[in-house]
Amino acid sequence: MQRLKPKYIRIAGIVIVLLVIVILIGGYIAYTKREAILEKELAKAELKAKTDYNLDIKIGSASFTGLSTVAFSNITIVPDGRDSLLKIDKLSITVKLMPLILGEVKLSDVALENGHLNLIDSNKVKNFDFLFKRKKDTTATTSKTNLADLANNLVNQFLYKIPDNLDLKNFLITFKGDSSTIKMLTTTASIQNGNLTSNIIVDGGVATWHFVGKMHPSDKEINVKLYADGKKIELPVLENKFKTKFSFDTISTQLIKVKREGGETQIYGSWSVSNLLVNNPRLCENDIIVPSASIDANVFVGPNYVSLDSSSVIHLKNITANPYIKYTLSPVKIYELKLNTGWVNAQDLFNSFPTGLFETFQGIQVAGKVNYSLNFYLNTAAPDDVQFSSQLNKQNFKILKFGKTDLTKLNRPFLQQPYEVKSQPPPFMVGPQNPDFTPLSDIPADTRNAVMTSEDPSFYTNNGFVEESIRKSIATDFKKKKFSRGGSTISMQLIRNTFLDRNKNLARKVEEILIVWMIENNNLMSKDRMLEVYFNIVEFGYHIYGIGPAARYYFGKTPSQLTLGESIFLASILPNPKAGLYAFQPDGTLRPGLHGYFNLIGNLMAGHGKAQRDSNAYGFYNVLLKESLRRGVANIDTAKVDSLMQQNDDDDNGAVPVIEPEKKLTFFQRLFGKKDTTENKKVIKNNKHSTVVDYGNGIQIDTAGKTKKEIRQEKRALKQQQKELEKENNPGG
Repeated sequence: MQRLKPKYIRIAGIVIVLLVIVILIGGYIAYTKREAILEKELAKAELKAKTDYNLDIKIGSASFTGLSTVAFSNITIVPDGRDSLLKIDKLSITVKLMPLILGEVKLSDVALENGHLNLIDSNKVKNFDFLFKRKKDTTATTSKTNLADLANNLVNQFLYKIPDNLDLKNFLITFKGDSSTIKMLTTTASIQNGNLTSNIIVDGGVATWHFVGKMHPSDKEINVKLYADGKKIELPVLENKFKTKFSFDTISTQLIKVKREGGETQIYGSWSVSNLLVNNPRLCENDIIVPSASIDANVFVGPNYVSLDSSSVIHLKNITANPYIKYTLSPVKIYELKLNTGWVNAQDLFNSFPTGLFETFQGIQVAGKVNYSLNFYLNTAAPDDVQFSSQLNKQNFKILKFGKTDLTKLNRPFLQQPYEVKSQPPPFMVGPQNPDFTPLSDIPADTRNAVMTSEDPSFYTNNGFVEESIRKSIATDFKKKKFSRGGSTISMQLIRNTFLDRNKNLARKVEEILIVWMIENNNLMSKDRMLEVYFNIVEFGYHIYGIGPAARYYFGKTPSQLTLGESIFLASILPNPKAGLYAFQPDGTLRPGLHGYFNLIGNLMAGHGKAQRDSNAYGFYNVLLKESLRRGVANIDTAKVDSLMQQNDDDDNGAVPVIEPEKKLTFFQRLFGKKDTTENKKVIKNNKHSTVVDYGNGIQIDTAGKTKKEIRQEKRALKQQQKELEKENNPGG
């Protein structure tokens, strides 16, 4: 090995000595000038806060107390024209030197004494709204933000701002809203050798909270939990502001690691909660209590998407499931959701239901295994191509003992309690002892087929659910930006009206689906019996329940005497039964707007051999309201009925989509998409009487008294409805 020449060693030594001298001289100059530099930088920060955010920042004093430690006193931050936001008596900050030399600010030590963060949100005025205002960057380019880079930077900046050592005393956070005030005083909080401890007094002693755990921000590892002394942690601000009751015993969070790989920022962590209580009317009427739940969440952020990776695991009592959620932001927004439980013991699934949910199944005993899978994909640029699949499969599944509710009760005579908001009708018996009860054999085939064609074309072949209908409902609701169409089958409507209350919330909908699955997939009722009960309880008008009372009320007949036209009429009013009378004119005939509906349903029935082809609208002109009711129709309050038409008994319609009104539209305008044309009086010439125009493919429209625009709208609506019903009548085609 060749030795270095002495002269090279001397040269290297001289260079090192010179570098040390330069660093020492620079350090000395920086040290002697650091107060001036600090003062200059603070002035720049104050100016930027004023210019960009209208914040008035004042600092009583600021000075170095060590090589890299700055001490501040009497700090105040006041938004322009708003109440004071922050006040701190004493604050000391120490930064790490090596990261600082590399251009990164990492906190080493923080000591704070006597601070007050005052948050105000009153009369729609916030003193912290500057946080949500983004200053326009005139130098910005049109290039897209890389979310992976952004997420990585945010995580790092968050971790860098957590000091290795913390000593905090008497820091008060106050939130004042229109109807509530919350005060949280942190008397002490410290981080020493990675151990976090704290003492937080809520609302002057109502509760004492503690944040405790391990904090190693430099290693990107955090494991902390929040709990209260001797009681639950409650958040009354949620109840006051969002009508949501929320409490828990302990909540824990853990950040395991953060890494960059394959263009993604990958964040691995976990969250858990014990004895969680939630109550929100939109979710459930009862308190929902979850004894224990956790999720191992692996969040992957790519250049244009955020996802919860399928390697994540949800734990709920003895059940685990793998979720997958992905939200793509560009070039178009895409929503993806998948969930799979794998095969699990069925009893474990029912035992895992949170207390307060699904009371029907409380105490149920089952055997066998089940496997649930969900797949959802929505490209917002093509909502009609939405993908949806929800499957609960079984393996040797048996019901050993029913829970709170006997799911076979509908096989026997039972007492039915109808639901009304304002005037509660009396209960009635569904069975032969009730003179209004109509056996299925006494209901004409035309009546059965008309209702099934309108409400659930594949009733006898589906298992209680029609995924195609649900898929269409999702697409329609997304395009209209509101819930305007449901996907309920006859089975679902039956279960909703007999086993459940009528509270419109998510829990009730899920419970409805579970009951339908239990009945349909375990043969607890025959299809004939389900249809028989349905016809004897379904609402056909105000306090009119069942086909027997309906036939007598509208036509003075028994169900067996109903004609095809009368059957189609009764099917047409099921989505909005309380407006049934408004289908008629004062002379007892049907209003012309229903003519197209008759052709639509009649032709679909004929196409499946359930009716004879008819060029005269399948009995439309032969339907006559009972004479004793015609006087009431003549005096009907149009505005009141229009208002009534906008109120659905439930959030689900049948198979025929009802087109939503813009403002005060009638039942038939809602059904066929017609707009109010009171300002457009240009009616087709020589069109004062009924003139039926046949457009082919079963599209026949009565043009009497209609403008050209109305006729075009009705034609388009009928074509669309025909397509949808034909698909539902031919699910495999």
